[in-house]
Amino acid sequence: MSWQEAWHEIFNFQDYGALLGLVRNSLVAGAVLGLVGGFAGTFVVMRDLAFAVHGISELSFAGAAAALLAGASVAGGSIAGALVAAGLIGVLGAKARDRGSAIGVLMPFGLGLGVLFLSLYQGRSANKFGILTGQIVAIDTPRLSWLLATSAVVLACLAVMWRPLAFASLDPEVAAARGVPVRALSPAFMLVLGLAVAVSVQVVGALLVLALLCTPAAAAVRVTASPVLAPLLSAALATVSVLGGILLSIGSSIPISPYVTTVSFLLYGACRAAGAVRARRGWAARRDARIGTVPT
Repeated sequence: MSWQEAWHEIFNFQDYGALLGLVRNSLVAGAVLGLVGGFAGTFVVMRDLAFAVHGISELSFAGAAAALLAGASVAGGSIAGALVAAGLIGVLGAKARDRGSAIGVLMPFGLGLGVLFLSLYQGRSANKFGILTGQIVAIDTPRLSWLLATSAVVLACLAVMWRPLAFASLDPEVAAARGVPVRALSPAFMLVLGLAVAVSVQVVGALLVLALLCTPAAAAVRVTASPVLAPLLSAALATVSVLGGILLSIGSSIPISPYVTTVSFLLYGACRAAGAVRARRGWAARRDARIGTVPT
């Protein structure tokens, strides 16, 4: 394949306007997922749960594959698998030092189950591939309703637990001393995170869900330490990543996930570079202040 053919395979904007009308539901879903991924991702980064997100996505994939094999709702299977994974991680990995090993046990189990169910499925291969890498054109009205309802639950739970969860994430000992239910918040957030992973899997697939639930938040904290601006910036970056990936993938035969992950990574790189520039300027200002060259 020549580079021209490869380029047209990746970027093909013929009949772009007509195709854009076919993904209206996907654009709505992408905007909502940006909010869910950005806000939930803030706590994923604060609590160092990126590995947990990957583990939950594997069992979410297994649940979706089981539902596909049984002819049931793939969205429902994805949510069920994610909640089971989140509950198990919350119970087996109650202590931080135990969480990694618990996730390491669950990940291959979930992936193996998913592969088994997909190997037994005799339907369209696109349905199999879509669970892993996302199916942006498959967001019909019933599926969008599932996604919006689940996302509303996630956002409502985050709104209720935001302040105590932030306190417990930053300083669990002091939070516990102040009466914050730290032990109860951890499994409760894991269940909310399970729902967030499940809705993200429906669009970007099980393999690349970290692009929504980790990368935007990791980028945001590179440029701001504000407890208000960081989650807002994270949500904005996640939304741009999803919507940008959707708009780039229209008309292409390549799944949406490479576009979403590329946009997300580029935004992370830009934020990391901006954070490095700010850090150098701050260091220079502190140095000049020490030697008395900064005018007062």
